[in-house]
Amino acid sequence: MDKEKLASLLIGPDATVKQAMKQMDKIGQKSLFVVNQENILQGSLTDGDIRRWILKGGSLEENVNNIGNKNPVAFAEGYDVEHVKKIMLVKKIEHVPVINGFKQVVEVLLWEDVFAGHISKPKEKLNLPVVIMAGGKGVRLDPFTSILPKPLIPIKGKPIIEIIMDEFNEYQINAFYVSVNHKSGMIKAYFGDVATKYKIEYLEEDSPLGTAGGLKFLQDKIQGSFVVTNCDIIIKSDYCEIYDYHRENQNDITIVGSLRQYVIPYGVCDIENGGILREIREKPEYDFLVGTGFYILESRVLKYIPKNEPYSMTDLIKKITKENGKVRVFPISAESWIDVGQWDEYKRAREKMQ
Repeated sequence: MDKEKLASLLIGPDATVKQAMKQMDKIGQKSLFVVNQENILQGSLTDGDIRRWILKGGSLEENVNNIGNKNPVAFAEGYDVEHVKKIMLVKKIEHVPVINGFKQVVEVLLWEDVFAGHISKPKEKLNLPVVIMAGGKGVRLDPFTSILPKPLIPIKGKPIIEIIMDEFNEYQINAFYVSVNHKSGMIKAYFGDVATKYKIEYLEEDSPLGTAGGLKFLQDKIQGSFVVTNCDIIIKSDYCEIYDYHRENQNDITIVGSLRQYVIPYGVCDIENGGILREIREKPEYDFLVGTGFYILESRVLKYIPKNEPYSMTDLIKKITKENGKVRVFPISAESWIDVGQWDEYKRAREKMQ
């Protein structure tokens, strides 16, 4: 491993959680190793550590040394490769540091390098129904969507809806409910013409029913937990972790939210007492958890959706909250959410998935 790549996987103990998140997103990895100025291993930090910290209400300005694992798995120089493989498989570890006699990190072993592409990181089977909401007009992608329905917008030679199905198939899911309305005939024609391993049952909306109205068709068809996803997003996160969080907290609805940071490109003036300047902040950053359009729901919430009426997911969430139900957010990083529903994001998604 060259020095530049090694450095990208290391972070100082005084770095903030926000800085760590940006570094993970930049390099496309889900863990970093905390080292001091002498490169001596202090601990590890994963996206899971960050997520648990955020869910506890922790500040993004906290030092990473205070939230990570102080005793990560590490191997000494001269390690046995087969032993490393065994440990990584058993513990499901994607990255492992290698240290010298002074406990300095001299290398990081990455899953893709250790197994040389012969073994993919194992994913557990997820036995959940999946609903893809594909009835919208996709006006933000006009003029594409004046010809094609949004679910058939291509990325890497495949329509986005099939890429979404491929993501779920990694968890051995191959059956889907697809809610359709706008240009539904083209969606059905596509899957009728191509050889696909997926079983699809269509939920026919005679008129547009919003982002949740079509779910009413499922009230007598499914029991327990199920996934709902928009047809224009890809979530690059561990779906089993999301479901475990949903189940352990006994949620009625789990919203997958992406941490997004927005910079105001101006000096922001804070005033008081009729216009007296208290402070001017140059290009401040603000952090938000943004709903991605990916949810896990319990079938018991379907009774609140009106029949054959437009109804949004926001309406349903408000109703469940009003009824004292449990609605929680599962945070993921900005780079774990790919949104192709608008032009700028579509272009970025194409570049990223290349």
